[in-house]
Amino acid sequence: MSLVLPSEIVVEEVLPQIRAMLARELADEGLTQQAVADHLGVTQAAVSTYLDGELDRTGPVAGDPRTQATVEEIAAGLASGSMDGYDALAELLDLIAAFEDRGPICTLHEDAMPALRGLGCDLCVRGDDPALATERETLATVRRAARLLSTADGMAGAIPNVGTNVGTALPEATDLTDVAAIPGRIHAMRGRVEVPAEPEFGASSNVSTVILAARAVDPSIGGALNLATDDALLSAARERGIEPLQFDADYDDRAERLREQFERQGDVPRVVYHEGAFGIEPITYVLGETAESAAQLAVELVTETA
Repeated sequence: MSLVLPSEIVVEEVLPQIRAMLARELADEGLTQQAVADHLGVTQAAVSTYLDGELDRTGPVAGDPRTQATVEEIAAGLASGSMDGYDALAELLDLIAAFEDRGPICTLHEDAMPALRGLGCDLCVRGDDPALATERETLATVRRAARLLSTADGMAGAIPNVGTNVGTALPEATDLTDVAAIPGRIHAMRGRVEVPAEPEFGASSNVSTVILAARAVDPSIGGALNLATDDALLSAARERGIEPLQFDADYDDRAERLREQFERQGDVPRVVYHEGAFGIEPITYVLGETAESAAQLAVELVTETA
């Protein structure tokens, strides 16, 4: 993993674009190239290069309307004398701070450091936040679970036609956005398990619904995934002492009905399933403390059916 500081992004990518835009605006205000150079703290030759070059206004920074508005305000203020260097710096710092709060600088930072994608990173704004660390670990356990599923022998045959998803809930999860899963679901393609994207919060409705319903009765449950319902898979669960719980395939009020079934039974089995309905494929859910533990159990069950 390459380590790239946000300040590097600002210095190497953001400021050069803003300087080029400012040079154009100041020149349009009637300032000489030397006067523009004095305001920007660069050489006259650099200003000449800015003015002669083609300015790309389509990137995350240059294409953001806040950039153009700030540049125009600073240029007009410097040209009229109503703004000095201190005022201009304050405006730029406000713009940079806004761009570091899930803005264009974050986009550029994630491009330069892909390990940040999907983490909801806001270190520039909040610093090292314990809540953010929890979110990162939640995403990480989904990532590890997906990797486990993608490398396990025989798993492709257990993926349903609608695809598989695997999720983990935050410790205090209350709704679907508190559960991390794989956007677009995991699919079997040419005998291989393909994971299409990095995990995100709120990326799965069905798996999240099952997790939240289970947690309402057994708070130790935090993860789940779905597989195709198969008699051999259910038998493998029974051989391990897990009695699968069957539930209605209908989607109406599924969370409430699942929770009621768990409450009537008095516990949450690690395997629950339905046999499908018109237009609904039979699905089995494997549950665990996290996505990773659910995936491990799923791999073991699938292996035992081979």
